[in-house]
Amino acid sequence: RRRFRGNIPMPSVGYGSDKRTRNVHPNGFKSAVVNNVSELEMLMMHNRTYAATIGHSVSSRVRKLIVERAAQLAIRVTNA
Repeated sequence: RRRFRGNIPMPSVGYGSDKRTRNVHPNGFKSAVVNNVSELEMLMMHNRTYAATIGHSVSSRVRKLIVERAAQLAIRVTNA
């Protein structure tokens, strides 16, 4: 913590990324984890800024439903 020469630099405010690009993926969208179809509908009005990411523990049956509904709502799904 005393910042002697040879030590690894500590994280500080200066290492933060730009506010406009913080949490933005290379595809230009922010990520929102979705576990069911009703959570997907929350992104309906924000489909230009947020992309849906299907949760880890979601079954293949529900995954298919989410992907179908996302196509109808023009929401991008990152891991489908």
